[in-house]
Order: sequence, then C-alpha cells, then structure tokens
Amino acid sequence: MVRFWNMTSDFAFLKRLYNAFDPFRPLPAGDPAYVDCQEVRGDGDILEAVGREILYSDRKTCQLYAGHRGAGKSTELLRLQKDLDEKGFFVIYFAADEEDIDPEDVQYTDILLACTRNILTAFKDKTNSPAILNWLKERCEDLKDFLQTKISLEELSIEAQVSQFAKITTKIRSEPSERRKIRDLINPHTVTLTKALNEFIQDSKKNLPSGYTELVLIADNLDRIVPVPQADGRSNHDQIFIDRNEQLKDLDCHLVYTVPISLIYSDKAASLLEIYGNSQHLFAVLIFVQFPGNFFRFYVTLLVEI
Repeated sequence: MVRFWNMTSDFAFLKRLYNAFDPFRPLPAGDPAYVDCQEVRGDGDILEAVGREILYSDRKTCQLYAGHRGAGKSTELLRLQKDLDEKGFFVIYFAADEEDIDPEDVQYTDILLACTRNILTAFKDKTNSPAILNWLKERCEDLKDFLQTKISLEELSIEAQVSQFAKITTKIRSEPSERRKIRDLINPHTVTLTKALNEFIQDSKKNLPSGYTELVLIADNLDRIVPVPQADGRSNHDQIFIDRNEQLKDLDCHLVYTVPISLIYSDKAASLLEIYGNSQHLFAVLIFVQFPGNFFRFYVTLLVEI
C-alpha cells in the first residue's frame, strides 16, 4: 500500500490529476501519460498477443478483444493501430458507439453497416471502386425514403456514398422508430452487401498508400452492447457473435472486434473458442492508494489469454 502524507490543496492541480486518470477517455498512441505495464503483463502485450497473429498469418484473421469497462482496451487498441501502421498495415479504427450504433439496441446488421461506412470513409479519396455504388443502385427503391437524396446514383462519388451510409447509420443510432424498418430492409441483403464490400476492399487494396500492403479493421466499443433477450431465450450477443459469426469474419481483411466480457464468461465461451480461437482479455487489477482518511482506486491493466 502506498501512502501520501503531503497532498496539495490546489484545486486546479487536483482537477488535472483527476482527469489524467479518467478511465473512459483513451490515450492516443504515444501519449506521455501512458504507463508501460509490460513488467506485470508478461507476455500479454497487445502488440504480441494480437498484433503478432496479424503480422505472421498468411490468412485473414479475426480476433476478439474483451475487458472490463475502463480497463484500457481503447488505449491498447490505439497502440496496436500505431504499431501495425508502422509495419505496413493500413489500419481503420473506429469506436462504433460514437457515430454508428446505439449500444442499448444492436443487431448484426448495424455492425455491418458501421463497418461499411468506416471503410468507405477511409478510402473515399483513394479509390473509385463501383462495388458499393452498384449495391446501392440495386437497393435504391427500397432505401429511397431513408436516403432522402436527390443525387443521381448513376454518378455517386465514394464521398457521396459515405454520406448515404452515414444517413442510414445515423437513423439506426438515433431514431428507434426507424431502426427496425431499416433492419428489415437491409437484413435480407447482408450477404450481398458483404460481397460488395469485399469487392470494394479488394479494389481499394490496389490503391493503398505507398508502404502499405494489408488492411486491418478494428471495431471498438462493441463490448458496450447491452444484452437484449430474444424470444427464444437467447440474446443479441449470441445472434451477433455466434449465429452470424461467418459473416462477421467474412470481410476480406484482418479483423479485431471488442466483445462483451459477459459473453466471454458465459456458457457460450466454448463456442467462441471454437469459432474464433483464443480471445484476448484485458484484465483490470485494483491498486489501493491511501491518502489521509481516504482511499482512492487506481487501475493497472493486465492482458491475459483465455
């Protein structure tokens, strides 16, 4: 136990100190506030545990990453993004709950649309692939009420396509009344959307910036998805990560998805192991720091393979 007997009463300093340890704000890669916990993590560094499989594998990989809320998953994933970028991987990182999904109500279709929008965004100035445009044309009549656009789909730029998917994901995230309607329209066509997205990815890989050879997609904050019971007694967690696992893994790039820790420790753990292999778990360890008359909790994180 560490004791601090001389503590400043300066409010501004205390406020800066408090926010420096805010567990809900990830640190950018290379931030000087980051503390290297490799000594206690042992062989569990994310750059080794997750990055090595991506770096060495000749096949496309799909890995799950879990941990308690505030343990530092996003900070570690941003470190992974930077490390892979330096090794020639074009990495697309996105926090799904910021613009694309409502964690209180998520299904697989929402995640596919989120991945599509973020991949399109990353390559909007790098390719003219018609794959997604062709898919939109085929769905135009069904989606016209949601797209609410007067732009001709015949000559829709990649940036304009991003805008169309942004409209869809925004409605899914913020308009519960429209959410089910969009899912009902898109869900029968998720296989064709995945196929179109893979064609787009393949075209985009031909135009990667100099020095890059492969694509990695990191979908963060999916661990915040709230379990919603289904009529059959299962949950949307089962539907997303188990029932739809083939589609979840089917994108033509390396994939890292965060996953709810409750699912990792549920009776579905064996199924997840069989489907995805070993998942990586960022484990939070409490360290108590005693001040006169008070106790404060600070978190040190450990990465363990389960």
